[in-house]
Amino acid sequence: MTLFRIVMKSLRQHALSTFVTAISISLAGALLMSVWSVKTQTQATFTQINGGFDAVLGARSSKLQLVLNAIFHLEASPANIAWQDYLDIQKHPMVAFAVPIAMGDNFRGYRVVGTLPEYFTKTEFANGKHYVIKSPGKNFALTNNEAVVGSFAAQKLGLKIGDRFRPYHGLNFNEQEQHEDEYTVIGILEPSNTPADRVVWIPLEGFQHMKGHSAQAAEQISAVLVKLRTPIAGGMLDNAINKNGTKLTFAWPIGATIASLLDKISWFDKVLELIAYLVALVATASILASIYNSMNERRREIAILRALGAHRLTIFSTVVLEAASIAALGMVFGYVIYFLLMTIIAQIIRAQTGVVLDPFTGNMILLWTPLGMIGLSAMAGIVPAFKAYRTDVAENLAPTS
Repeated sequence: MTLFRIVMKSLRQHALSTFVTAISISLAGALLMSVWSVKTQTQATFTQINGGFDAVLGARSSKLQLVLNAIFHLEASPANIAWQDYLDIQKHPMVAFAVPIAMGDNFRGYRVVGTLPEYFTKTEFANGKHYVIKSPGKNFALTNNEAVVGSFAAQKLGLKIGDRFRPYHGLNFNEQEQHEDEYTVIGILEPSNTPADRVVWIPLEGFQHMKGHSAQAAEQISAVLVKLRTPIAGGMLDNAINKNGTKLTFAWPIGATIASLLDKISWFDKVLELIAYLVALVATASILASIYNSMNERRREIAILRALGAHRLTIFSTVVLEAASIAALGMVFGYVIYFLLMTIIAQIIRAQTGVVLDPFTGNMILLWTPLGMIGLSAMAGIVPAFKAYRTDVAENLAPTS
């Protein structure tokens, strides 16, 4: 308790330097925790998202472009494929079922995608989880002029059941490119925390026959989402379509395709980690400098404590504990800054991809970072502590005038 009282008194006496140093620690800790949390959550989340399908069949292009376009609704479609390609893959004995999609329109910046009701009724976007649609009708089925809106898109667009809207041509919103066809919202997707939440879904046939689309659109689609019967089927179809064909691309497996993207940009994570480590070192160095510079004005105080019976080791421990206490105080603020940062980052990622990151998701970095910062700060306190340890009692108790 004596040590604690001495430390608290010192922190109060040097409140300004304590506050500034603690803030630097909090920023360093928050940055480090945020970088690690975003990296681990994106890797875990994005590689598991597949919309309930195993593969994507599309025009000849890169697998990554197909997956980003058909699953995450981020890229432009490389090209259309024939309706017959969908019929062929659907009838393949290794395919459990297949769902075609068509895209190329938007409603105020949110993609309008044409598909079949099977997209919602047959798929599990995660193990045991099915899409749930808020709809007044018990037997849900899309007809030509009806639409189902993803939860996030509905929230941002202000759409509700019964509302009517007219899509715009192209993936980018342009008020001059509005279609004549009007659609009625008959359902809103329950939040699934997947890219489907950012999409306005309409019937495939309605999309293909929309006024303003070419006559060829009725016989073409953007891609086919494929559910396989067995994992072995993926390798066989990959070999048959990608290695022996020239017209189509079979993007399988979806998770591995996204993992390859994350591997390509992993250097960026390493740069952020390096910056976070450097900030942490600078922050701990600031503790060393702050306490060390205060030693000269605290020599008489230390000498008095020694004269009152305080052991050298007690003085040494007090300074080290003070450094650790500043770091602990900083990490309390660090958690606040971390949750603010993660909330902002999560909102940006959700708006762009529909994927939701959880700032409160358990991660050992939330434990190891404060422990590490406190440990580093305690080590930084050893230098000024040693200076305090060597303080000469007689010299510093002498009258100053």
